[in-house]
Amino acid sequence: MPGAPLTNEQRFALIQKYIERMPSLSTTVTKVLEVCNTPSTSANDLNRVIALDPVLTGQVLKLINSAYYSLPNQINSLTRAIIMLGINTVKNLALSTAVLGSMGKQDSFLSLSMDAFWTHSLCVGVMAKALAKLKGIPGMMQEEFFVAGLLHDLGKIPLNNCFAEEYRQALELSAIEQGPLTGAEEMLLGFDHSQAGKMIAEKWQLNQGLTELLRFHHTPESTSADNHQLVGVVALANTYANLFDVGSAGDRYPDMSRVAELLALVGLKWYDLSSLHSVVQQEIEKAQIFLQVARETS
Repeated sequence: MPGAPLTNEQRFALIQKYIERMPSLSTTVTKVLEVCNTPSTSANDLNRVIALDPVLTGQVLKLINSAYYSLPNQINSLTRAIIMLGINTVKNLALSTAVLGSMGKQDSFLSLSMDAFWTHSLCVGVMAKALAKLKGIPGMMQEEFFVAGLLHDLGKIPLNNCFAEEYRQALELSAIEQGPLTGAEEMLLGFDHSQAGKMIAEKWQLNQGLTELLRFHHTPESTSADNHQLVGVVALANTYANLFDVGSAGDRYPDMSRVAELLALVGLKWYDLSSLHSVVQQEIEKAQIFLQVARETS
């Protein structure tokens, strides 16, 4: 006889336990984040940390020499790579490849398609970065928008892993009702992926911007004023990816009634998104290197 169905409280406790048991970010990545958050940090400071980790050194060199950056000459010096990329970009490369190495594997995906999930995530990252550029955000900060877009749906991974059957039902319910997946998650599990995302951010001690992004990417008006723009831009990019079916993280029916609010929140027009369509397609292909590097070296 099957046991009694789990209560929402029991499910929530299970997901908390699951996330607590997830591997922490590596010591090197934690140190990189720490060093980069110090205002006086130089490329040499970062070089000293990364040089101790041959895997991360390889990742940084592989990424700077990839099609993503399209440089004319091969870069073999770690210090030069750090200077050329900029400290903020290196920090985000280290973080994104660490996360993809930890959660990007096939065995993390039971109800969702791994390839479709990461294609969707790359699209959101690429579009968020393109919109940040359009908004005149400095180049060194644009990578922050890419990483935020790449990671925004992380909370779905433990949910589809821990509660594979319920998550399949949530995906079906969302499709039948042609409504947002968060509502179906809430109905079947008692909470949604943004709450799980916040737990992951806290587990990994991510910065406030990424923590709020994982928690509020469906309700960007709930963020602190400092993060309105980051979360609003990623929310818009997410709507675009869902609307045009670029990959899929299971949420095929974005709430179009909210698009006008999101556009107003970040000061853009819908034309700004649609005008980037061909650029985004090309950039997604280039950004696949993030997935390749993570899988090959983790």
